[in-house]
Amino acid sequence: MTASKDLLSKTRGQSTYQAILAAIRDGIYRPGDPLREEEVATRLGVSRTPVREALGRLQEKGLLEAAPGRGVAVSILSMQQIFELYAMREELEGVVARFAARHATEAEIANLERLNARFAASGDPKVAAQWNRQFHARLYDAARNRYLRQAVEDLQETIALLPDTTFIQPGRTTTATDEHVAIIEAIRRRDSEGAEKAAVGHIKAALEVRLVITRTES
Repeated sequence: MTASKDLLSKTRGQSTYQAILAAIRDGIYRPGDPLREEEVATRLGVSRTPVREALGRLQEKGLLEAAPGRGVAVSILSMQQIFELYAMREELEGVVARFAARHATEAEIANLERLNARFAASGDPKVAAQWNRQFHARLYDAARNRYLRQAVEDLQETIALLPDTTFIQPGRTTTATDEHVAIIEAIRRRDSEGAEKAAVGHIKAALEVRLVITRTES
C-alpha cells in the first residue's frame, strides 16, 4: 500500500469512527443496541473495512462490548461507572476552568458569553446539548493545555454512552445557564479557585440530574 493510500485509509477509518461515535451520542445507537458491520457500512455509505476498524477501536476503548451471537453492542454503563465517570469530570472540568481563568483572552470570554446565550435560548434539549458541547469545547481551548484537552476529550467519548441528555429534565437548561455564568464571571475576574469551584459545582449538579433520569428509566 502506498503512503497516500495508507493515509486515505486512516482518514476513512477516523471519519467512520467519529460518525459512529456521533450516532451513539445522538441516540441513534443506544446502550445495548447491536452494531453489525454491514448495517453500519450501509448507513454511513462506506465499505466494511473502515467500519470494522472503527468498531474494533471503539471496543478497545470500552464503548462497545462483545455481544454473544450478535458481534458487538453499545456498552451499558453501570451506576458505579456513572459515579466514576462524573468524579473524573469534576476533576478535569475543574482544572480546565482554573487554567482558563489564567489564559483566556477577552475575545474568548466574550465568545463563551455568546455561546451561553444561545444555549439558554435553545428550546430543544438536543439543541441545548449541542450548544453546551460548544461552550465546553471553547473552555478547553481557553485552558491552553493540549494534554488536559486530550484527557477531557477522551472522557467525553465515554460520556456519549449516557442515554439522553440531562437537558430533558425540566428547568435544567436554566440552572445550567446560571452555572455557566458563574464559571465565566470567575474567569473574567481571573479567579482560578473560583472558576474551578464553579465548574466542579456545575458537574455535581449535572450528576444529580443524571441520577434522577437514570432512576426514572430503570
